[in-house]
Amino acid sequence: MNKVQNNRAWFLILPMLLLVAFSAIVPLMTVVNYSVQDVFDANTRFFTGTEWFEAILNDRSLQAALLRQFAFSFTILAIEVPLGIGIALLMPKRGWQASAVLILITLPLLIPWNVVGSIWQLFTRGDIGLMGVGIRELGYAYNITRNPTDAWATIILMDVWHWTPLIALLCYSGLRSIPDAYYQAARIDRASRWAVFRYIQLPKLTNVLVIGVLLRFMHSFMIYAEPFVLTGGGPGSSTTFLSQSLTTMAIAQQDLGPSAAFSLIYFLIILLVCWVFYTAIMNSQKDNTAQGGA
Repeated sequence: MNKVQNNRAWFLILPMLLLVAFSAIVPLMTVVNYSVQDVFDANTRFFTGTEWFEAILNDRSLQAALLRQFAFSFTILAIEVPLGIGIALLMPKRGWQASAVLILITLPLLIPWNVVGSIWQLFTRGDIGLMGVGIRELGYAYNITRNPTDAWATIILMDVWHWTPLIALLCYSGLRSIPDAYYQAARIDRASRWAVFRYIQLPKLTNVLVIGVLLRFMHSFMIYAEPFVLTGGGPGSSTTFLSQSLTTMAIAQQDLGPSAAFSLIYFLIILLVCWVFYTAIMNSQKDNTAQGGA
């Protein structure tokens, strides 16, 4: 006997689908439209085909910004993911200490992005900043406005301070969801702490790590406010990332066609790398499960 399907539930999500279409799909189609035209004003525009895409892909300054963006994103992922896991493993499991640590570790996440840049700008000043004055007292001529290495290190340190708590909180929630039976079996087998982490905790953290890595990569690849406030993209263009180049092109220069093509390429790069991350992590999880089953 065939069951009659009730499709009335679709009416409940129809408003959400319409909202998504209005807030995402329509603007995206507008960007696609601009990316193949040379826009002079509201009534004057000419079809250019793929001209803007070719110009963006061949722009040496944007290629350099892309390399800086990848270097920044992969550097902070290499630091924040292991550090977040380590913090989560050290956090208290129960009692008021756990609540206090959770509150303290969440505080950096509550600070707006532009305020984070302002805080670190003051913190690193050589005349009144605690970090800037402290490093100079040690004999190093620390200056983020003149030394690209100092600027890079400061931006990475700022991002690690701001966003490592997110990875730590995700990993902490993943660790808390592991049943005690796993740890009891490990104690019976006299497993070492490394074995417990390698074969119990890390596999159970795979799903939350997928979320954490994707979130951190997407945000780090679109970072704008913090480095713009802290260094303004300098010294020179050493800390100018893709988001700053896109903002300059779209707002300061009013190049709507090239900036639209730029934003689409930007979006496709993020989508592609996220897909690679997700596929690699999930395939690794399947391999580990297959080995465990064998």
